[in-house]
Amino acid sequence: MKERIKIFRELIKEKKMLTAMETLIEWDIETTASPKNAELLSKMIGDISMRNYNLSTSDELNALLSFFMNNRTKINKTLKKEVEILTEEAERIETIPPKEYQEYSELIAKSHSVWQEAKVKKDFGIFKKNLKKIFEFTKKFAKYEQNLEKNKNKSVYDILLNHYEKGMTTEKLDIFFDGLKKEIVPLLKEVLKKQKKSDIKIEKVDINTQRDFSKYLSQYLGFDFTRGAIGESAHPFTTSINKNDVRFTTKYTESDPLSAFFSTVHETGHGIYEQQVGDNLVETILETGGSMGLHESQSRFYENIIGRNKSFWKGLKKTKKLYPQLQKINIDTLYSIINKVEKSPIRIEADELTYSLHIMVRYEIEKEICEDKIAIEDLPKIWDEKMREYLGITPKNVSQGVLQDVHWSCGLIGYFPSYALGSAYASQIYHTMKKDLNVEEILEKGELPLIQQWLENKIHKLGLSKDTNEIIKKVTGQELNPTYYIDYLKYKYLELNK
Repeated sequence: MKERIKIFRELIKEKKMLTAMETLIEWDIETTASPKNAELLSKMIGDISMRNYNLSTSDELNALLSFFMNNRTKINKTLKKEVEILTEEAERIETIPPKEYQEYSELIAKSHSVWQEAKVKKDFGIFKKNLKKIFEFTKKFAKYEQNLEKNKNKSVYDILLNHYEKGMTTEKLDIFFDGLKKEIVPLLKEVLKKQKKSDIKIEKVDINTQRDFSKYLSQYLGFDFTRGAIGESAHPFTTSINKNDVRFTTKYTESDPLSAFFSTVHETGHGIYEQQVGDNLVETILETGGSMGLHESQSRFYENIIGRNKSFWKGLKKTKKLYPQLQKINIDTLYSIINKVEKSPIRIEADELTYSLHIMVRYEIEKEICEDKIAIEDLPKIWDEKMREYLGITPKNVSQGVLQDVHWSCGLIGYFPSYALGSAYASQIYHTMKKDLNVEEILEKGELPLIQQWLENKIHKLGLSKDTNEIIKKVTGQELNPTYYIDYLKYKYLELNK
């Protein structure tokens, strides 16, 4: 047994090295690499992906997984979970022909720069061909997975959803989103009717000042820059080499300093999660956050429940580090500004109340593409129709519409529902946290480590060692219950707009 575990650990070490190499190239592509070098970088990613594919499907690793599966009672919980995850991964990857796997990996690596160009030029036609191929590959791979016995009765989109949120289905999401829509739409109408207009405008803040403050803000929240870094990209994201090298990006706009503010807080939530994974998981594949819904619960918790909290801003003002443009605005006015509800076309800049409506648009579009009900060519038109249906607005151009998100260029199809699930998880976690901590007092005093430690002990240190349902139930005493999210929104926005 010991010898087999030793060999297994060497293979995992190699697998993690390959993944780290791929992650570093992807970071480079999205932050500093020249678009003219996209061809070479994409081939490098294709090559590394194939090495990872070959390792994950190798006879040596499969034999070890099979041995451990047959001796489950003799191995510890950590190894047992790794074996479970790797077995599922191998089953899935083995359904994909190697040549197609490499071709897809190279396509994804190339598509980011194509998406960026299309977004800058406001031209969907530039990205259309790549996007069509991405969806074709994705659907084809999901159909390969349908051949597995456990997936016989699953739809293409259900298979994709399961990649990001284990056990999630369209049936469950339809119920989830229908419930949110039933409550949020009338609440939105009521809030917009009561909301007071304000003539106060946030003044411009130069980019270098924003860069310096973003780093300070992230540190203030608890991100450790001795084990991480901040960069810039067209679309903010977080990535992790390991818990001692966690990186995130933000995007700066001189005329809208609050945009970078909330992007930084959001990504810091992801980053803190990755940095606080338990040391006992460092040499394993469990050294990362849980499902995408759980991961988004942490970023949404930091962005909204902390970042849009009046007590947090009171504490931040006391540091005297806030932009003078914001420091001079009284706290009640500032609180109203950062929680203003409006029908925005941009998801990442949407207020808490309209945010899930943006996710519903993307969920319905992805589902219909996977059901072959929407052609890629018609996406801009369909997107605008759904934005009018849910938010009553029409994007000015495709950059504000179908091209605004990076996810599809990365092949992340089935990911979007995780944001709404994350918001619901975050409210449920917050409800429980308040039983243990005086959150408002902690935020006003700037004692963020107390919140950070609570999250570490309850969620972060577990990494990928437990499923999301198990973690949420253990932390809150029940499985996902969107009532907490709806109650949180109702209380906050009706109180704010009395």
